[in-house]
Amino acid sequence: MAVYTEISDEELDVFLEAYDLGRVLSYKGIAEGVENSNYLLQTEAGTFILTLYEKRTKPEDLPFFLALMDHLAGAGFACPTPIHGRDGAALRELAGRPAAIVSFLNGVWPRRIQPHHTQALGDAMARMHLAGAGFNQTRANDLSLAQWRPLFEEVSDRADEITPGLGEVIGAELDALDSHWPTDLPTGIIHADLFPDNVFFLGGEFSGIIDFYFACTDSYAYELAICLNAWCFEPDNSFNITKARAMLGAYTKVRPLEAGELTAITWLARGAAMRFLLTRLYDWFHQPEGALAARKDPREYLAKLRFHQGLSGPGAYGLDG
Repeated sequence: MAVYTEISDEELDVFLEAYDLGRVLSYKGIAEGVENSNYLLQTEAGTFILTLYEKRTKPEDLPFFLALMDHLAGAGFACPTPIHGRDGAALRELAGRPAAIVSFLNGVWPRRIQPHHTQALGDAMARMHLAGAGFNQTRANDLSLAQWRPLFEEVSDRADEITPGLGEVIGAELDALDSHWPTDLPTGIIHADLFPDNVFFLGGEFSGIIDFYFACTDSYAYELAICLNAWCFEPDNSFNITKARAMLGAYTKVRPLEAGELTAITWLARGAAMRFLLTRLYDWFHQPEGALAARKDPREYLAKLRFHQGLSGPGAYGLDG
């Protein structure tokens, strides 16, 4: 979450006239994240999240994201629910941007990841995948393998400013991924951005998942690979197999993995590391001036990529295969 577009009191008052939420009591920007402008909104009806969708989010995708949250919440999965106005619409415009309000999810994201967090994540991820299987819409992953090389080409001439030789490393890895990327894996709706700041806990227990604005149709095992990268490395970028075993063990109790998913996990993990290396690299050079958002270091994902490159099978992640 972040703030790129400022809104005025008058604009917000007019926007809220479409809802039965009462008067505005307060609103403030939320600085975490990199994609959209988010505000913590308090009205007479309660606490909500107001999101203004920025340029990277395609307006035509927004009905999919909002309908998915409605579907998951209706299936009993803990996630924000879009707030519909008196006319039934959840998507509107505010300050020249598409905008929506969703319910506030109680909880906080874990700053110090422990194995019980990754275990809860694995269980929740599997349940989310099963709940999403009943959703009747699909959306292509617009940050999948086919998009990585064009994204890199936009910043390739500056990559070595981050660390010497980075451009050559990325180019060689993209060639390897093109040759080895797994296909024909079980697919369905995935979140595609399950970082710790999108998973909430309350009193030590899982309380829900937020920020579905990268959700798409892709392989379930790719989601696991994203989470191996995001949850199972220490601050010094060393891999913690205990956290990985806890996550993968909890996931497979709910949704067992097929043999092909097991054998593909190393390449999927390399691809997931590449995806976030590239988007962080791009954002490093393209963050708007004055944006209230934290810039994330792409070198973190370079270190993770190098770890995965040294592995030969699923056993290194705590999987039997």
